[in-house]
Amino acid sequence: MSRRRYPLLRQNQNKPKEIIVEVKTTKEAVEAVAKGASALFAPYNIIPPELRDKVKIYNEETGTSIISIKTPSDVELIHRAAMAGASAILVETSDIRIIPLENVLAKLQGMNTEVLVRVDKIEDIETLFGVLEKGVDGIVYSPSSIEEVSLLRDFLNYVKKVELVPARVKEVINAGIGERACIDTTTMLRIGEGLLVGSMSRMLFLVHSEVIGSSFTEPRPFRINAGAIHLYTLGPLANTYYLSELKAGKRVLIVSKDGSTRVATIGRVKIERRPLMMISAEIDNTNGSVIVQNAETIRLVDRNGEPIEVTRIGAGDEVLVHLSGISGRHMGMKVEESINEV
Repeated sequence: MSRRRYPLLRQNQNKPKEIIVEVKTTKEAVEAVAKGASALFAPYNIIPPELRDKVKIYNEETGTSIISIKTPSDVELIHRAAMAGASAILVETSDIRIIPLENVLAKLQGMNTEVLVRVDKIEDIETLFGVLEKGVDGIVYSPSSIEEVSLLRDFLNYVKKVELVPARVKEVINAGIGERACIDTTTMLRIGEGLLVGSMSRMLFLVHSEVIGSSFTEPRPFRINAGAIHLYTLGPLANTYYLSELKAGKRVLIVSKDGSTRVATIGRVKIERRPLMMISAEIDNTNGSVIVQNAETIRLVDRNGEPIEVTRIGAGDEVLVHLSGISGRHMGMKVEESINEV
């Protein structure tokens, strides 16, 4: 008597989510992998042999079932495919809102079947990440240009959390006149959020956004007056940029006072000459500094998570910083090397 095969229990409930890039030609497959794609949805025969061990491949040959959903009741089709042993199920629909994803996940709980959802617009990826975090295994997206692949990579792999610790201010001095950069994002920032910046990559200070405003200016909740143009800041993958090289279209890592993060796209960078000041701090024999505009609208974040004007900061105060643990950088990426930044 034959024994019916049921899907296996999931071995890793917290496995990483995937953004699967749909490609239709060998050229597209090669370019997508070169841009950082780690999973492809494509016929097996268009993927060059040398790439097959480098990326995860989804198609009907590898056990992926494609199911079209037209009404909520069609969700039962997904359950049947999982019970039949599908390794992955790609859900297609003309309107993603008609699919009760939570119901799908509940039905497939305990099964070793990946649930994938196809989206047509890159904006939908950001919207769906809230659902994806609850259990959907991934999405399938066909980029309109190869450059979108790196954007997808940032959405998936951005640093979700950074450690912030209080550092004691040693010195606050006038730094003369110089160029500073205002980073205007396309995102409404919240109280407690800002950019990590610093003169040395080993210590980055949390510079608060202008969501608060002052007695002289209205709030600008999209802006961080980040500081002098030589400062480092973090990109989505914890790579560093100089403020001077940021421009419209680049993405930066927004950090909150609790260390949580999100990615924001830059809409504009304003570089202007302004009076500057340097704040130096230390923690556990690690020293760092930041040079910012000398104005009451510029704020760091104190050890209690409260914004504090840089014009009120003095020796002995404590402000939140991030310690990288590695002082060397090459082309914005961490490297293990002997380097002394002062």
